[in-house]
Amino acid sequence: MKGLYLCKGFFHACAEPVIDQYFPNLKYSAGLIGYGSDVLGYDDPVSTDHMWGPRFYMFLDKHEISKKDKIFKVLSENLPYTYQGFSVNFTEPNPNDNGVQHPALINSGNVNPLIFIYAFDDYLDEQLGISNFDKITPLDWLAFSEHRLLSLVSGRFFKDDLHLTERISKIKFYPKDVKIYLIASNWNIIACEQAFVRRCGDVGDEIGSQIICARIAERLIRLCFLYKEKYAPYSKWFGTAFHALDINEDIKKHISAALSANSLSEREDNIVKAQKAVADLHNESAITDYVDCKIESYFGRNIQVIFAEKLVDATAAKLNGTEFENIPLIGTWSQLGGLSDFSDEKAYYQQIKNVYGVS
Repeated sequence: MKGLYLCKGFFHACAEPVIDQYFPNLKYSAGLIGYGSDVLGYDDPVSTDHMWGPRFYMFLDKHEISKKDKIFKVLSENLPYTYQGFSVNFTEPNPNDNGVQHPALINSGNVNPLIFIYAFDDYLDEQLGISNFDKITPLDWLAFSEHRLLSLVSGRFFKDDLHLTERISKIKFYPKDVKIYLIASNWNIIACEQAFVRRCGDVGDEIGSQIICARIAERLIRLCFLYKEKYAPYSKWFGTAFHALDINEDIKKHISAALSANSLSEREDNIVKAQKAVADLHNESAITDYVDCKIESYFGRNIQVIFAEKLVDATAAKLNGTEFENIPLIGTWSQLGGLSDFSDEKAYYQQIKNVYGVS
């Protein structure tokens, strides 16, 4: 059973009746949002050993948050020990493991349910460092963790008296200028190494050729998310989300073939065909005038490229007159795999913003 459906059923069958009985006039929203593979729909049996099970977030108006402890106590006293065979009781947060909680079956006493109660503004401040979405600056967008943005907009509310779905819709995807900046950045990163898959291989550096091919492949995948206006998850679910993306299957086929190629020629052929296919996706998006990209020789050498800098120039030109005009085309830190401990933490957002050289 997927966690989303388990949690929705648990809320309506077990928690909502208790809340209605003890707090009959309470206006609140409740659902599954934020942290967790179950929020994104990627949970599997491995996911069930921690922070997974009958659970939900409950959001109160800031004037009602004083009832938080009482509500949790009432739920603790009245919820069943199990739901659909899964423990409703969880261990206390483990301070040595980022506050992780594990299901723990009991058959007497009060349960410790995996229910988190917040004022929504406080929750947003915790997740993004900002709760007023009308005051997000361009540099805020570059500092935000893309995975955190995804986890917020992927949330489902089972009850929404506070109209939080409407509030979340304001961050459904990057604003136009941010999107264009990120597209220009990813093409720029590709352009810097587009000739090196073949060049490294030609001098016997097979490992270097494979690494550069993989880097270009990742940037092409990120471009696909941007053109389709979908946030990309962090590395654990990156490929899973890409396979589900509604794009030309040739892109997926060529990227996969490039990454699994057994020869240099096969690797180069497929990674450049993937670039051409994503360039076609760029032209279909019509965010710039048509860019004439074709597979051709790199300045007469035995190297095949599409001259990705043409896409960089066309896209970056759209940033003239915007706040991104003089910002280096480096993308965001959350687009770099393995840096989630840095890029996902709002405590570092100001440091991240400083990198772009704009006060």
